[in-house]
Amino acid sequence: MLTAVVGINWGDEGKGRMVDLLSEKFDIVMRYQGGNNAGHTVINDRGRFILNLLPSGIFREKTVNVMGPGMVVDVEHLTKEIAAIREKGIEITPEHLVISDRATICMPYHKMMDILEEERLADKKFGSTRRGIAPVYADKYMKKTLRMGDLRHPELLFDKLRDIVEWKNLTVSGGYKHEPVSAEEMYDWLIKYGMHFLPYVKNTTEYLTEAVRSGKSLMFEAQLGALRDIDFGIYPYTSSSSTIAAYAPIGAGIPAERLDNVIGIMKAYSSCVGEGPFTCELFGDEAHELREAGGEYGAATGRPRRVGGFDVPASKYGVLVQGASELALTKLDVLSYLDKIPVCVAYDIDGVKTDKFPSGPELDAAKPVYEYLPGWKCDISKARSFEELPKEAQDYVLFIEKAVGSKIKYVSVGAGRDEYFEM
Repeated sequence: MLTAVVGINWGDEGKGRMVDLLSEKFDIVMRYQGGNNAGHTVINDRGRFILNLLPSGIFREKTVNVMGPGMVVDVEHLTKEIAAIREKGIEITPEHLVISDRATICMPYHKMMDILEEERLADKKFGSTRRGIAPVYADKYMKKTLRMGDLRHPELLFDKLRDIVEWKNLTVSGGYKHEPVSAEEMYDWLIKYGMHFLPYVKNTTEYLTEAVRSGKSLMFEAQLGALRDIDFGIYPYTSSSSTIAAYAPIGAGIPAERLDNVIGIMKAYSSCVGEGPFTCELFGDEAHELREAGGEYGAATGRPRRVGGFDVPASKYGVLVQGASELALTKLDVLSYLDKIPVCVAYDIDGVKTDKFPSGPELDAAKPVYEYLPGWKCDISKARSFEELPKEAQDYVLFIEKAVGSKIKYVSVGAGRDEYFEM
């Protein structure tokens, strides 16, 4: 069984929580794209954790976690992320974590260039996390990066790095007029933070192909959501990788395999970190109350998230491009404080009402068409079945399910592992 867990919207939908929950049923959990530019929050009996690079199955002792070739890995950040988890008594070994030899290394100069470009753009910035993701993916496709497998050959590493740095400085010092990058300093950084990962580095194509042939169950964990996909998202306010489920086998290292199931994750309302069009956005007190109720601050950056009511056009589109065969609705409990619940049911584009999700200037011009559904005004965190929800909450879930055209299988009513039910 090959299952992908993906975001339907702008990211921050609660994928980490669902992967942690479902990972008990899987032998292997894989991240297949992105870097440390987003955080997956997991709450379990060991505490509260924010994962940026590690797959969210890392807390299951019998589950192998894989970082695929589609990822970009800041080895300094990964070192510190693992150290923070080990402090809580959770051991991570090469038997527990596998890193693809084809995964790209995100270097300190990638982060520096990310910051320099955002500052150059000023009020036209993309809202980057400033963690080097766009520059490192750009360099990957320019074929000017190092990969985790390069660490196996230290005798060749410096010469390769020196050539890349010489090329990089044409932009760093020649374009941005910044102090040039030192190849010696970058080499020292790689030795300090990269070399101890060598026991974890494997050919994930061979490893995962053998796992599939032996009948093991595999889960692919996406970072961010459909609307941040480089091809299908709100370009250019997207990530720099493919967040789409169809890319999962490629980004994990087994491009010949096909998915059996796609679980799409979406919140009972909307949230968005960063710049770009966010049609359903609420403002003022209404936004503040929803943000505080949901704790809507970026797991990776701490930035306040923009918030809005559930967005039907955006979610229908996300379900479509992800090919979601079933859905998980998270944070339903957050809405319990509301007398009436805002739902963006359509967009108004220059006086024309539509439930289609547009792109480009049409999306920029779109205005939300809101309807309000009755609230339930009571604590639902103890509900462990659909029947235990108050009628207004049941009606809200069924409304969402019908509006997006896909079956909701899981409903989350709290952050803990057991605070959910299946429909």
